[in-house]
Amino acid sequence: MLSARPILRTAARSAAVAARSSLRVARPTLLTAQRYASAKAAPTEVSSILEDRIRGVSDEANLNETGRVLSVGDGIARIYGLNNIQAEELVEFSSGAKGMALNLEADQVGVVLFGSDRLVKEGETVKRTGQIVSVPVGPELLGRVVDGLGNPIDGKGPINASGSSRAQVKAPGILPRRSVHEPMQTGLKSVDALVPIGRGQRELIIGDRQTGKTAVALDAILNQKRWNNGTDEKKKLYCVYVAVGQKRSTVAQLVQTLEQNDALKYSVIVAATASEAAPLQYIAPFTACAIGEWFRDNGKHALIVYDDLSKQAVAYRQLSLLLRRPPGREAYPGDVFYLHSRLLERAAKMSDAYGGGSLTALPVIETQGGDVSAYIPTNVISITDGQIFLEAELFYKGIRPAINVGLSVSRVGSAAQVKAMKQVAGSLKLFLAQYREVAAFAQFGSDLDASTKQTLNRGERLTQLLKQKQYHPLAAEEQVPLIFAGVNGFLDGVALDRIGEFEEAFSSYLKSNETGILDAIKNKGELSKDELEHLSKVTEEFVSTF
Repeated sequence: MLSARPILRTAARSAAVAARSSLRVARPTLLTAQRYASAKAAPTEVSSILEDRIRGVSDEANLNETGRVLSVGDGIARIYGLNNIQAEELVEFSSGAKGMALNLEADQVGVVLFGSDRLVKEGETVKRTGQIVSVPVGPELLGRVVDGLGNPIDGKGPINASGSSRAQVKAPGILPRRSVHEPMQTGLKSVDALVPIGRGQRELIIGDRQTGKTAVALDAILNQKRWNNGTDEKKKLYCVYVAVGQKRSTVAQLVQTLEQNDALKYSVIVAATASEAAPLQYIAPFTACAIGEWFRDNGKHALIVYDDLSKQAVAYRQLSLLLRRPPGREAYPGDVFYLHSRLLERAAKMSDAYGGGSLTALPVIETQGGDVSAYIPTNVISITDGQIFLEAELFYKGIRPAINVGLSVSRVGSAAQVKAMKQVAGSLKLFLAQYREVAAFAQFGSDLDASTKQTLNRGERLTQLLKQKQYHPLAAEEQVPLIFAGVNGFLDGVALDRIGEFEEAFSSYLKSNETGILDAIKNKGELSKDELEHLSKVTEEFVSTF
């Protein structure tokens, strides 16, 4: 009995040690469970708990392909799991909502939601789709209105597109491109004469709000009807218009205008309105560009209007700040320049070996108080091949389109300008510059010499001549004789308030009696010396009887 006592004592000691060690092991697990229950754990702790839970509950669940929502708010969901996900890949939530992965961090994924975040709940399952954001492309989209992801929103039924394309693809390299050499006529005298645009060019339209930026782009779309109604595919120019952050009523009005002018049949409208989520406003220009690229890559020609990229930059800033990316100048993220450069570089004129197609871009930027030196305007000016600067002061004076000729420039368009226009409008820009200089001094003194008075007189008439009604684009053969008359001084004796009347009368006279000159401009694109002399004689005779 005495010998058994030490054995019992040893057994009791080892049992106590075992109990203490098991308590040590159990305590962290108990604390972890308590923390999880109180929902005050840090995201990384919750991540590890969720990982354990997912692995413990189901062997089939794969953390590489699925994940759980850690937190959601402001259109951003933070996901644990999805270890194999790619940047900009689409994900699907169990509630049916869709999103795009933008932030790939060590312990979580930042997903932006396409639509409301009310459907998404914490702890919800998320799965990969394996698809980078892609959109429907092809001629089937012509005449339709789609949202930022290419889904129809015009109530005309589904779109049976012939193909699809990634929204964000790499721009063409240097070798597949060709220099800009074909004109893209807008039908606006002031643009086609002073800042000509070529197919494959990027021409920025910049100005304050309500100065007619959209009107310039819309007139360019309407002007394409004269070629799109024909059968020559090389002359046709298909149009894509993307509205970013605009009012729905504005977009509806634009669609109605295109329908009334029989221009919707060769156009595609991509709308990410002000009420849409920021990710849709961010992705819509890329979607529209992919739609336009289909025409470019199939040997056709397309025009894309981004209206406007200021609002896309604001949407991207919102996403970046919510994803906790470091802010830079004006709180925009560091890669906002790359956002616009990778978009606008996709506009190009392709070489004949690659089909010879083109995509022309007309990005729109809204300035605040005419400040073109702000961050986004200077970025886009440096990316594009020129800009059309619209001024509020000119707009209120009744000079419409309110183009500031001094600040507007086209860096590559002169190579693509119609030769006949180049022949007659060569000295127009210089003359208008001289007129502006003289007009500034003329305000201070009344004693002016004869040549100064003549410069002022002609400058006023040329300014009046460049005015144009909205939705009334003119063909090149109608513009050239009018510019010729103004530049060569034939209008110096015509009263200023009768210039508009002269335009209409002279155009109808030429159509009735001088079709040879108009046909030469239309078919050859240039005027011979004899034809210029004949035009001068005809203009002089008409002015004398006007």
